[in-house]
Amino acid sequence: MDIQKSIEELLYRYNCVILPEFGAFLTQMKSAVIQENTNALYPPTKVISFNEQLSSNDGLLVSYIAESENVAYNDMLKRVVRSSQLWRQQLKEGQRIILANIGELWLNKAGKIQFQPSYQVNYLTTSFGLASFVATPIKREVLKEEVVALEEKIPFIFTPEQRKNTIRPYLKYAAVVLLAISIGFAGYRLYDSNTGSAQLVQQQAQEKVAKSIQEATFFNKIPLELPSLTLDVVKKTTPAIGKHQIVAGAFRVQENADRKVLELRQKGYNASYIGVNKYGLHMVTFDSFDSVKEALNYLREIKRNESPEAWLLSSK
Repeated sequence: MDIQKSIEELLYRYNCVILPEFGAFLTQMKSAVIQENTNALYPPTKVISFNEQLSSNDGLLVSYIAESENVAYNDMLKRVVRSSQLWRQQLKEGQRIILANIGELWLNKAGKIQFQPSYQVNYLTTSFGLASFVATPIKREVLKEEVVALEEKIPFIFTPEQRKNTIRPYLKYAAVVLLAISIGFAGYRLYDSNTGSAQLVQQQAQEKVAKSIQEATFFNKIPLELPSLTLDVVKKTTPAIGKHQIVAGAFRVQENADRKVLELRQKGYNASYIGVNKYGLHMVTFDSFDSVKEALNYLREIKRNESPEAWLLSSK
């Protein structure tokens, strides 16, 4: 007869299991809890307590053990009562009764039974398979705002090498201006000396042009036929962007964003560049959807297989 195992099995189905002439093990529903200091999330559970005052036999435990061991009810009741009396004797002797997966029992100075529950087993069947875990907080826009504020506070320092480089272009411009003035004076002198010959050459050229115009023949009757040309025009379409985008990253430099888009497309994703947000960051997405359900399913797949840092951006 294993009373401890029987109590453990009954706690999954009942909120009160009474051990005759000893006390009752009670369970109470406790909702899911999150600890803000550690970000630990605990699923809903049953909290076990013990009440020494509820010691009258309700038949639940005795009937369950008698049926499982195929023993008469009255005989099993006597055996259970003897076990209860043995446990009480052990407690009076200062011993501690440890019930695996249930808790620990002992007597205080006033002779009252104290109980410390065990938290290793969750007796709430609706929480089967749920375990506690620590959630890591996601810093998105807050971090971006800190980066923007930091960039605004960074001072610009000009080194001596940079000052030297800023002066050099002015020296080049001054040299070019001096060279142009010198060439202008030389050209003016040459022009002044050759003015007479230039006028003669200009007169001869005008006479030649007039003669060529008079002798010219224009073919106005037969139009000039040009060969036909066929052009393949490809209409460039802009890909449609859904209301819900799976963001792959935000970049301060657009070249980095374009490089990210090319990298994701080579991997087979329908990546695209969606512009600059209000913080001046260039946004790159894995894909976009009109349905929020499809977007959430795709986001879970991306977090599991490609990038745990991906997140969902929804536009109104």
